[in-house]
Amino acid sequence: MDPITKTPREIVSLLDQYVIGQGAAKKSISIALRNRYRRMQLSQDMQDEITPKNMLMIGPTGVGKTELARRLAKIVKAPFVKVEATKFTEVGYVGGDVESMVRSLVDVSIKMEKDAQFETVRAEAAKRANNRLVKLLVPGKQPKQNQQADFSNLMNMFSEMQQGKMPAAAQQPTEEVTDEIKNERMSVSDQLAKGLLENHEVEIEMDDPQQATVGNNPMMNQMGIDLSDTLGQMMPKKRVKRNMPVSEAREILIQEESEKLVNDGDINHDAIQRAQDTGIIFIDEIDKITSKSKQNSGEVSREGVQRDILPIVEGTQVQTKYGPINTDHILFIAAGAFAESKPSDLIAELQGRFPIRVELDELSQEDFVKILTEPNNALIKQYIALIGTDNVKVTFTIEAINRIAELAYQLNHENQNIGARRLHTVLEKLLEDLLFEGPDMQMGDITITENYVNDKIGNIVKNKDLSRYIL
Repeated sequence: MDPITKTPREIVSLLDQYVIGQGAAKKSISIALRNRYRRMQLSQDMQDEITPKNMLMIGPTGVGKTELARRLAKIVKAPFVKVEATKFTEVGYVGGDVESMVRSLVDVSIKMEKDAQFETVRAEAAKRANNRLVKLLVPGKQPKQNQQADFSNLMNMFSEMQQGKMPAAAQQPTEEVTDEIKNERMSVSDQLAKGLLENHEVEIEMDDPQQATVGNNPMMNQMGIDLSDTLGQMMPKKRVKRNMPVSEAREILIQEESEKLVNDGDINHDAIQRAQDTGIIFIDEIDKITSKSKQNSGEVSREGVQRDILPIVEGTQVQTKYGPINTDHILFIAAGAFAESKPSDLIAELQGRFPIRVELDELSQEDFVKILTEPNNALIKQYIALIGTDNVKVTFTIEAINRIAELAYQLNHENQNIGARRLHTVLEKLLEDLLFEGPDMQMGDITITENYVNDKIGNIVKNKDLSRYIL
């Protein structure tokens, strides 16, 4: 089934595999996603009239706000970016430009679209890459240098540059291939096809990765200007030689050949369309830019930042280095703890652009137990797998898991409440000795019991002053 055609119930079921609880938030977010699919089934006139139902998530840190949005984007294979509202400043001040969040979304979309189109041409690109590998592994004989031809190539390059054209690469002398080399290449080609040369070292010439950073000026990128393309046309691409296994070299060559087989114009057009129709922008810490927030109380106007964000959320056109993009149908999800302010402290116009309000619940001790054990990426499963790489089998008793959840919940209420993130801190301290000694143990079975938990972290939790700094 195409991810975007999933029903709200199916979306919630998928989110349940990674995020514990928060049923109301999952329900709202799945409806917002399904509405996108519903909109695409309507006539073009009606599509233009229907705006996305942006969402405001309210809840303390560590309860799953960001994870919900990120997992949602993965389910529908949508471009997704997370930004902090506090990094932006009002126009006229030094700092982040609010339009940069849209440009970041387009960058993500370009990568996704390029990967998708590369996948369609991978078979042909792999065939070409293997042909190049054969020639690298069995090079032909190079003819004698022809100085007159070299001089002619050089003059041609200067002539093209004067005419404003991109200088073509100097013509490489044609290699000489004898019958012996042909036979050897056929043999190597057969071995490559059978996977017998995957670890064989080969020297390849590739684009210098450092050259890609030339002209990559963050301030220019915020304005939608890409100097790297302009400078790249003025200067020939620098190539570097590297020795690497055939398996690694093949991937680099496949990438180069894929670039030749796809059309950049098509990629840019499709990527912008993908970002416009399915993009998700997650704006975190939006409560920190309310006028009544005590945070960020510098001279930069927080209300000014809200007014700069407003047209982006309302729908406007943003210029990017790949072309203009309309933000009318991008889904915006804002989130904040709102501990020192409330949603009504946002400017009225911005409040109206986030019609769906969802309050996420504080995590209970029972939720912590589920977070430790139930999700596909559950923390207990992660640590068992990590320690297992040292041939040490770790088992947690249910009593130990309950005790870990109890201590984490207690710490959250005695110190600052950081939600599920507290479990990371507790588990890391609990398993510190095992993670340190594991490689020297070689093999063994370890059972984490309730007594083990009490011995390792129970006393630290009891000591209020100590727990503040360690856990």
